Amino acid sequence: MPSPFRIDPASATAPFEQLRTQVISGVKDGTLVPGTKLPTVRKLADELGLAPNTIARAYRELEHDDVIETRGRNGTFVSATGDADQKHAQQAATAYAERTAQLGLTPAEALAIVTAALHGTQTREHP
Repeated sequence: MPSPFRIDPASATAPFEQLRTQVISGVKDGTLVPGTKLPTVRKLADELGLAPNTIARAYRELEHDDVIETRGRNGTFVSATGDADQKHAQQAATAYAERTAQLGLTPAEALAIVTAALHGTQTREHP
């Protein structure tokens, strides 16, 4: 079965980053569910016409972000945690909740602060 991944050689985005982004998109949209086995580095490199080190770099970065996991000789799989963005956001939220509690803020006060910050961020990003 051919790989669902495609690399645009004319793109200004590095091939490893194109692959990394496509895997993350697949996890987010549900086309790559937890437990999905990914092609080996060599097989995917052959299919995409890339150097094995390029695929290995994408896989390393995805593994670092907990999007995929390598199970030794069994291969590389989409991890159960899946969406790294969600995981990192949850960790940040937990750290924020702990810190505001240490500062003596009520949950309502902490929520008001983060809500204001989110509105300020959205305003700056989307004028």
